[in-house]
Amino acid sequence: MRRLVLAFVFFITAGAALAAPRIPSSDDEVVESLPYVAGWSSNERLLRRELAQRPRDAGVAIRAAEAYLELARSQGDARYAGYAMGALRAWEPLSAESTPPQVLVMHATVAQFLHDFDGAEATLKMALTRQPREPQAWITLATIQRVRGRLADSDASCRSLGEIGPALYAQACLAENAALRGEHDAARSTFTTLLASPSLQGPRQADTRQWLLTSLAEVEELAGRPAEAGNAYRQALAAERSGYLLLAYSDFLLQQGRPAEVPALLADEPRSDAVLLRLAVARRGDASQPDAKELKARFEAAAMRPGAAAVHAREHAMFALDVERDPARALELARTNIRLQREPVDLLLFARAAVAAKDAKAEEEVRALMKQIGMRDARIDAVL
Repeated sequence: MRRLVLAFVFFITAGAALAAPRIPSSDDEVVESLPYVAGWSSNERLLRRELAQRPRDAGVAIRAAEAYLELARSQGDARYAGYAMGALRAWEPLSAESTPPQVLVMHATVAQFLHDFDGAEATLKMALTRQPREPQAWITLATIQRVRGRLADSDASCRSLGEIGPALYAQACLAENAALRGEHDAARSTFTTLLASPSLQGPRQADTRQWLLTSLAEVEELAGRPAEAGNAYRQALAAERSGYLLLAYSDFLLQQGRPAEVPALLADEPRSDAVLLRLAVARRGDASQPDAKELKARFEAAAMRPGAAAVHAREHAMFALDVERDPARALELARTNIRLQREPVDLLLFARAAVAAKDAKAEEEVRALMKQIGMRDARIDAVL
């Protein structure tokens, strides 16, 4: 449960960050080459061929969009998410009457990845008017509402999920919200009970156990119990590795003053922005290191893409704070990020930047946001 059409025009031009887009003179002109991904070229050709032959086949379009979105996530490259949107373009403009609900849910999932939370939420509600018993729509809606700090709305979506889907997901959904409110004992009890279920002990349920253990680790972090959080993270890694888990555990290790463990943990991961950031921070925040230089170049290139700055605001703020040691810039970026997403990591980043910048007003903003959301986080309490 971790994760309006946006057109992406990608270009690199010397000069101002808001340079005018360059229009190719012909269809044969190469504007930019995407990174090579082993085994992907043949998959891409097959997907494009199927889409060309059956552009309004919902199954084909959704499979293509899922493949592109997974590539965007693994490579940390939002351009592939633009391709995912393109795979669904046969149904534009979207409507509750003429667009299949599954296509609407997929479209919203891509929009969520691109931080178009307003568009994603509107599209999910459109899907639910057509098919109110669509569990993926409720899961995604509950997640978006949680990310935006609307816990009561998220609770309602979790309960709607519980009326139609497996109880496990609804219970975990509500437990995540409870943990954010500071109801750590209740959330911990829910996750440990779910993990003890005999139905989750087989090898085919490893991914579910990993997700629940990761959620449990996050509960323990919110509660200020690092030893218990570390134990849950290690159990999650033993169950099954995932990109989200590796990044969450890397952040935990960095917060615990154990940066030397991070490079080995991320050694086999694609060099996404998020991975490069953790590597740069782990290497003592040395901006002259290759990882830091590469990431800085990516941020500079992203600044030239209309609308892309918000997508990178969290990582860019962390980079400014922990690598470049520029708290004023970090605070500016953290404020941009907090307008879009308000997960614990975002509030913690905002708090750290405010303290580093010695900005008492910003510190009060953090406290006010925490009160408004109803969030409790021992890590933020320790910072402020």
